[in-house]
Amino acid sequence: MANTFALILVCLTIVTGIVWVIDKLKWGPARKAARDEAQAHSETTLDEKTLEKIHPENVVIENARSLFPVIAIVFVLRSFIYEPFQIPSGSMMPTLLVGDFILVEKFSYGVKEPVWQNKLIPLGEPKRGDVAVFKYPEDPRIDYIKRVVGLPGDRIVYKDKKIYLIPKCETDSCGKYKALDMNYLGTEDFADERSTMQVYTEILGEVAHKVLINPNRPEQVSSYYQQEGTYGYEWVVPEGHYFMMGDNRDNSLDSRYWGFVPEQNLVGKAVAIWISFEFYRTADDFLPSWVPSGVRFNRIGGIK
Repeated sequence: MANTFALILVCLTIVTGIVWVIDKLKWGPARKAARDEAQAHSETTLDEKTLEKIHPENVVIENARSLFPVIAIVFVLRSFIYEPFQIPSGSMMPTLLVGDFILVEKFSYGVKEPVWQNKLIPLGEPKRGDVAVFKYPEDPRIDYIKRVVGLPGDRIVYKDKKIYLIPKCETDSCGKYKALDMNYLGTEDFADERSTMQVYTEILGEVAHKVLINPNRPEQVSSYYQQEGTYGYEWVVPEGHYFMMGDNRDNSLDSRYWGFVPEQNLVGKAVAIWISFEFYRTADDFLPSWVPSGVRFNRIGGIK
């Protein structure tokens, strides 16, 4: 499904680019020739305002010509290099908080055309532990952000709030499930969760990151995505797909519930927080809910 904003940006770039080229090759030289001729037949030197009235430039053409360089730069940056995103929910806490504004590296998983996301140049593949933005498989108009847990061919079990993993087998015999290394750090209160959460560090691939566990919330196994030939808490990642999970394990709608992310849905790798706003409100606060109450400068930087 086409990305509406990307499609609009492509159309604007093409239209303003065509106007810019025609103006450079035809309309601009015609204006200059008319003004040069007027100056040559004038007994006095004509000022700029007078010259502008001779063969005046159409306002629409002038604006399109002026906007093209700006639109072209935005198009290239957003489509192929970096795109900004805002974190709307707490599913990736404590790694990402509501109010974080992040940069997503678009070329991490290959250069793609901006509308239908077909890969043009393969530059890299997702790794376990990456924080990735992707189009939600059940509604590609929505962007999701989760952590890459399972690669194509991996077998994954999520049981007793732990991840067990068998990487893709390169031989006929597979190994046994192995739990990811987790280290208990203690408890912490989060206003967004309204509950005391257990904090762990987890080793996923080459990435050590924090996860949250709510000890009072039971596992929702009955709501998990059911894959034929596996247990209700087990999944085998198909080729060309990825298994994603949020770091806030008991408050994340992820692959456990709706399945796998096709490679084509990947948007890019989240690499940095460029600004972070706080939206704390008190009972006496008169500000609208969308107005920031502060800036969390300590959160600016890279994402693990």
